[in-house]
Formats: sequence, structure tokens, C-alpha cells
Amino acid sequence: MVAAALLSWFLVGLFIKVSKSRGWGQPVRADGPQTHLSKEGTPTAGGVAFVVAMLLIWLGAFLTGQTDTREQLLMLAALGMGVVGGIDDLLKIRSRMHGGKKELLAREKFPLQVVMGLAFAGLAAPLASHELVPSLGLIPDIILYTLVMVGAVNAFNFTDGLDGLLAGVAMIVLLPLLALSPVAALMVGALLGFLWFNAHPARVFMGDMGSHAIGAVAAGAYILYADAWLLPLAAIIPVLAVLSVVIQVVSFKTRGKRVFRMSPIQHHFEEIGWPETQVTLRFWTITAIATALAWYIMGAGPSPSPRFCPFILAGWVRP
Repeated sequence: MVAAALLSWFLVGLFIKVSKSRGWGQPVRADGPQTHLSKEGTPTAGGVAFVVAMLLIWLGAFLTGQTDTREQLLMLAALGMGVVGGIDDLLKIRSRMHGGKKELLAREKFPLQVVMGLAFAGLAAPLASHELVPSLGLIPDIILYTLVMVGAVNAFNFTDGLDGLLAGVAMIVLLPLLALSPVAALMVGALLGFLWFNAHPARVFMGDMGSHAIGAVAAGAYILYADAWLLPLAAIIPVLAVLSVVIQVVSFKTRGKRVFRMSPIQHHFEEIGWPETQVTLRFWTITAIATALAWYIMGAGPSPSPRFCPFILAGWVRP
């Protein structure tokens, strides 16, 4: 994790320099929060750098035989979903520089996410952990894990948009898995290096490759090492972010009215006067409480596993 943090810090810093020299800046929506207009031109797609850092450290472990099937599957899920997001990042950068297609449309991106999610689910189902809820059966489990993977990728993607918000939320959600999953630990380390530059005022934005990889690691790690049903609680902020978008769209199309001043929900709070840093810190706090509650529930469940004992002293679960 320390190596991933240091390498991520170096690569993200290098990415910022290259991005500025080539003009890979982030365009800011004119109809977005007015406080964000000053962010015009900030380098974007910084998630590429921390995903590469994560991959390089993992490859060292893989080549020396220090990874198992679950970890290999988890890394492949992160890379597969990351590539989908990376295509979107590339189109956005090329459009800003040379014109042309601006991004992947939802009807193009969603099928790719489903294919990646289904591939992961099919391989993960026999290996999945069922700490709280027993297996529903092979086919129902595959359907469930596909939905969890695709849902998490989009939910974490919608959580991006404020300086440091997604990186902090993701680290908290993954924190209890550090002793269980090396890939989760690598992601936390890589995000620490990225957050050095992404903290307010951000010098780089994450982009879709980073958010897609984060969603894949979070979903995959909870499926393989904890329980898929715990993820919506631990990741309550991403769940609220995607729900706010759905509610806003449905309300506007059916009633012609908006429920929120702006969606995803983090922008609603900005619009009602919360400073960006306040939204971020409060959302981190909510995530910490929700994640602790999720892992307490698992520890208090019908069949707590001895492998969660590293968290007893930290108060995450009961022995």
C-alpha cells in the first residue's frame, strides 16, 4: 500500500505536468455550480495515473506468485471497467483538443459495463463470500453480482465532481478490507497518492477511468470477501448520488419539475450554500458511520468469521 501511494503520487504529479503542457484541461459546464467556473482547464483523467500505479505494484506481486484467484479476478475487473471509463476520458480529451465525438453515450457505455460485470460475476459466483445472506443459487447470484458491479461503477462515477470527495469516500468504504484484499489495499494506497493533488483546491480531476476502477474494486471486494448486501450501506453516498440523478430525471420528465436544485446530490448542497469543502467532509463523515455500521452488522451476524478479527481492536466488528 505504501509503495502504491508513493508511485501514485509520482505518476499523478507527472501526469499533471504532461497534461498542462499538452492542454488536456477539463471543460466546466456553464450550467453547473458557479463556484466551479474557476476550475476551467484543470487537468482531467488523473485516474489513469493511479490505476497504472496500482497495476504496476500488483504485477510485481503477480510475477512472484503472491496473488490468488480472487485477487486476479478483482484486478481484472478494475482494469476492464477502467478501460470502459478510459475510452470516455480519451474521447473527452480528443473532443476538447480536436473536436469530434465528446463522450460515450449511455447506450454505448452501459452495454460495455454489463459485459464486464457479467464476466466478473460468472467467475466470482463460486468464490463469493456469504457472511450474512446465503447464496441464492448460481444463476441468481450471477445476476445479483452483475447488478452490483454495474450499479457500483455508475454510483461511484456519479459521486465524483467535488475536490477530494470520491477519493475520500472510496478509501473509507475500502478501509475494512485492507487485511483481506491486497488489491483493495493497493487501491487505498493509490488513492492516497492521488488525493495529495486532488484535495481542495484540486490540481487534477479523476475522470471516468478512475471512478470506474474504484467502483469495480469496491463491488468486487465486498462480493468476494464480505457480502454483496453490505455494499449499499457502506457506500451510502454513492447510492444517494445515483438515486438523486434518477429521481431528478424522472421528476422532470413526468412532472416538469426538479426535486433537487442540481443533481447529483452533492451539487444540490452546494447550490443551497454549503461550501465545497464542507460538503466533502460531511459526506466523508456519513460514509465512515455507514461503513462502520455495515461491518458491525456483519460481525454481529449469524456466522461471524474469524478472519475479521484484525478489526476487533479497531471497533469494526465484535469478536
